[in-house]
Amino acid sequence: MSLEDRQNKIYTSENSQELTDYYKQWAKDYDRELVDDCNYVAPEKVVEVLSKFVAKNAKILDAGAGTGLVGQILYDNGYSHLEAMDISAEMLEQANKKNVYTALYQKVMGEPLGLPAESFDAIVSVGTFTYGHAPSSSFDELIRITKPGGYIVFTLRLDFYESSDFKQKMTALEEYGKWKLVEVGDRFSPLSTAKPGGYYRIWVYQVS
Repeated sequence: MSLEDRQNKIYTSENSQELTDYYKQWAKDYDRELVDDCNYVAPEKVVEVLSKFVAKNAKILDAGAGTGLVGQILYDNGYSHLEAMDISAEMLEQANKKNVYTALYQKVMGEPLGLPAESFDAIVSVGTFTYGHAPSSSFDELIRITKPGGYIVFTLRLDFYESSDFKQKMTALEEYGKWKLVEVGDRFSPLSTAKPGGYYRIWVYQVS
């Protein structure tokens, strides 16, 4: 199956179980197809941004960690207090093989996470906020488990941002004093094979 076919199936997932099943099938080939075949640059770009705001000794949750691509880069850049969360047990199994996380959680974003409040200095989420994936309500729980003054750094696919309720949710959370916008990056193409419209930006918020 081509990467485009996989993405089309994943982006049209109708529920979390369907999404989990797709990632179960993809887990073993994920790194090869994204990194080796398509030069997936989003993890490097996000870590570069995160490192401007988050200290090396910070406790960081990789939300939507997948196979641990972001965690590996964070670890290689001196971050060692890393925990991973993902919807797919099979993806987390691949992430665990990288030996960069101190804990792994199989959780569904958008649902109660069951993690203690104010647990993390920062949360990073790459490729998770897009079609068929985590809803905008995920931010409520991510904010809850982030320490005041901590950062939430994430990518958003731009056409999805414009057509979904994410813009309204992010603005509302700022108006309610839950977080404040620190930085929005320039648009970029996460894959060498990305088609026009498949651009992303990186958002940085600081939790209040």
